[in-house]
Amino acid sequence: MDLRSRADWVRQELISLNLRAPETRVSSSLSSVEIFVALYYDVLRFDASKPLDEARDRCIISKGHGSICLYPILADLGFFSKDELNRVCKEGGILGGIPDPIIPGYETINGSLGHGLGVGAGISLALKWKESSSKVYVVVGDGELHEGSCWEAIMFASQWKLNNLTVIIDNNGQCMLGHTDAIVSHCGFKKRFEAFGWKAISVNDGHDVDELAMVFNQAQSETDLRPKVIVCPTLKGKGVQSLEGKKLTHVMGIPNDEAELLLRKHDA
Repeated sequence: MDLRSRADWVRQELISLNLRAPETRVSSSLSSVEIFVALYYDVLRFDASKPLDEARDRCIISKGHGSICLYPILADLGFFSKDELNRVCKEGGILGGIPDPIIPGYETINGSLGHGLGVGAGISLALKWKESSSKVYVVVGDGELHEGSCWEAIMFASQWKLNNLTVIIDNNGQCMLGHTDAIVSHCGFKKRFEAFGWKAISVNDGHDVDELAMVFNQAQSETDLRPKVIVCPTLKGKGVQSLEGKKLTHVMGIPNDEAELLLRKHDA
């Protein structure tokens, strides 16, 4: 599969979706498009017809508001009907502005930030005790890692040698109030996670979907007993000029005329 073309398609679907449902947090989802494309089309093991299959890999999407781009992916893979994409944030639809487990393919409630990493660590420990080969992935945002609950889970995962757990950081450098490091600096994720006993990996470009797929797959082939974190530098609002890197892009939407222009250019 051409992952780059698939990522371009997902970004266009997301823009179209936001045009119909402007209450969705589009900037946070634009930064994570390639992460989810790499995971769901090349890395994760699952059966879309049996989303709760015990043999599946688990993907805990802790930054739920930033995963609206996953809606077209899940529909494309057969988790639910593509008709649902026309009912986002509408009465009778299952796809809301903040996703929850009513949606096939979502594991947890994802509204309150800072909980996903602890949930993922608990699931990882349970799977190890069951001697399961299933992997656990947790997708977090950099701003979310301001939460103390995340670092409790990071210490827990290290102590229990949860090498079946991989955390993926959508490191777009911005949170709701502005630039992440200007509010509480992480001083570089790689060294900080290593100090907590993790195997830390940095990719060059969090929007290079082929690099992401390669690194995600390589991480699982290692015999290291430590949990793993993959830091993915991204751009909030990627692909939409009026949103890219703007200070308050987290709460901004795409102007209708720009969204329509982007969609026409893609279809031309």
